[in-house]
Amino acid sequence: MPSISSLLTALNPEQRAAAETIEGPLLVLAGAGTGKTRVVTTRIAYLISKGVDPSHILAVTFTNKAAAEMRERLAKLIGPKAEGVVASTFHSFCLRFLRDHTVELGMERGFSICDPSDQLTFISRALRSLHVPSARLKPRDALSLISLAKNRLETPDTLALSLDEDLGHLAARTWEKYQESLQRARKLDFDDLLLETRRLLRNPKLRKKVADQHRFVLVDEYQDTNGPQFEIVQAIAGKHRNLCVVGDDDQSIYSWRGADMTKILSFEKTFRGAKAVTLETNYRSTETILRCANRLIQHNTGRHEKTLRSAMGEGEPISLVTMRDEEVEADKVVQLIDEMVKAGHALDEFAILFRTAIQARAFETELRLRDIPYTLVGGMSFFDRKEVRDVMAYLQLLVDPDDEQALVRIINSPPRGVGKTTLERVTAYATEKGISVGSAFDQGDQIEGVKGSRCEPVQRLRLRLKTLRGLYPDSSQNLVKLVEQTIQEVGYEEEVRRCYSDPEEAKKRWEGVEEVLNAAQNHARKRKHPKLQRFLDDLLLSAEDRDDPEKASKRLSVTLMTLHASKGLEFPRVFLVGLEEGILPHVRSVQEDTIEEERRLAYVGITRAQKFLQLSWCQTRARGGQDLTRHMSRFLLELQQREAPADWVAAGAEPKPKPKSKKKGRRRRARR
Repeated sequence: MPSISSLLTALNPEQRAAAETIEGPLLVLAGAGTGKTRVVTTRIAYLISKGVDPSHILAVTFTNKAAAEMRERLAKLIGPKAEGVVASTFHSFCLRFLRDHTVELGMERGFSICDPSDQLTFISRALRSLHVPSARLKPRDALSLISLAKNRLETPDTLALSLDEDLGHLAARTWEKYQESLQRARKLDFDDLLLETRRLLRNPKLRKKVADQHRFVLVDEYQDTNGPQFEIVQAIAGKHRNLCVVGDDDQSIYSWRGADMTKILSFEKTFRGAKAVTLETNYRSTETILRCANRLIQHNTGRHEKTLRSAMGEGEPISLVTMRDEEVEADKVVQLIDEMVKAGHALDEFAILFRTAIQARAFETELRLRDIPYTLVGGMSFFDRKEVRDVMAYLQLLVDPDDEQALVRIINSPPRGVGKTTLERVTAYATEKGISVGSAFDQGDQIEGVKGSRCEPVQRLRLRLKTLRGLYPDSSQNLVKLVEQTIQEVGYEEEVRRCYSDPEEAKKRWEGVEEVLNAAQNHARKRKHPKLQRFLDDLLLSAEDRDDPEKASKRLSVTLMTLHASKGLEFPRVFLVGLEEGILPHVRSVQEDTIEEERRLAYVGITRAQKFLQLSWCQTRARGGQDLTRHMSRFLLELQQREAPADWVAAGAEPKPKPKSKKKGRRRRARR
């Protein structure tokens, strides 16, 4: 392991100042590519070298990938002591806190996490109970409104006042019904993990206990914190004030999901006497690219002043290309990638970044025509697969036999002959008696209008799961056995074959089930005391990382992704496309007065590029079956207002070929 003196010597002066400031509030303004993770981990190592107990250090960030990278780097720097540091996401930290305080939470019997799919089910049920047609308020829209309101610390009443009268009333009542369903099912959604932690930390005894345990707090990506997260941090660090926050207001692009950039802008006012350190030396991009990024972001008024400088040298000029339409744009971009690959560049050097997901279509078409492998980041999530959700529902029933959502999900997977009418009558009986649906099935012969024989398959399932719980007490070896045995006992492999007659499709679907088994093995290997509930918690908390953009970008293929997904990544060669008014900036940003966030989004795209950057826009673009005239993005105009002439190579696209000859050319290329 390297010595602490060698770690500090390897830092530049600003980085070292941040790492060595270990007492009092500290704001580290870390521009894109300035080595913030290195500073964070070195600072933690420095704290421990000064005698701080690792268990007194809390480091929180926003993704499981970032937390895992932090733990991995710490292990290389300080060895086994790294295990004592609490390095996790906000949600993971809050979940562990709430699990330790179920009595104060008011859920002595425990709780489970409501994942996004179950949230939609509860929301849909709430809308049905209010007789709201989907044309008036779609479930996903309602869920987004509620989630954003929670992140802004609003209530149903304040949400109602913030919207149009009819929509506000519907959203507020839907929220109330939704929360009633969560409470009845003993579930917390991801937003509630934060809100309930915030609520419990208002208790002076609990707040003191947590603050004494975590005497040094570090928050990464601070510009992305929302209201509840800010108050949790303030509750923990408000008294001892040993708080270090690291972030970049120029990369704040998530206000639409509750992030509040004012928290980083007002940090020095909130925590009086705070020291601020600005990291401006960029180790990712050339000076040419950074001049472009600096020129653009300087048009924003609500920001901390900073100017990125390159440690990489001058670099080649940036290309600014005017395209005739989106098909020509895709054709020219892919053609240039093809030429560069043939000249010796690797496929994974290239990324095509765009503002909206729909823009990917034209580029996918061209890449396929030229037989160029590509990865479109996104698509179906691991947790959206039916098979994965079914297996997790069975495992949740092992943890909590009364989990109604889980039971209803798998009640006929595989088929058990429980019809809709039977389920409705059993559910009504459960509501009337104040018991769970599972317990109601156990009393099936007492339910009017329900044949006892209809309930017997569910009774046998519940008994089988109860037996499994007794056979495999919690241990590292038994966790994997329990998951494997549960899948076998319920006959789920036969269910997959029944649902998918095509052997290849069945095999593909079964791979999702095997991935759950792999996750159980990994969990058991990493945890000292693995438990099924902890495994399910970790699995759900890592759901957003399953479609990991960085992992996808490392495949030997061209990467296609939205600008939002690209944050935190870097590519040697970047094509930033569709720089037109109405796309970037998006038309909504003009209506909602969020142009500065759109400019930050463009800034994020530019700073993903290491060596090569091409910006392009289209003169026309197809919309609703018509070719509409487009206008160059104001961001390109702003860049050219302050441009250094040597930075740019401007070019126009060749005329678009006639449709007939183009189709023939495409067919010939496809055959080749």
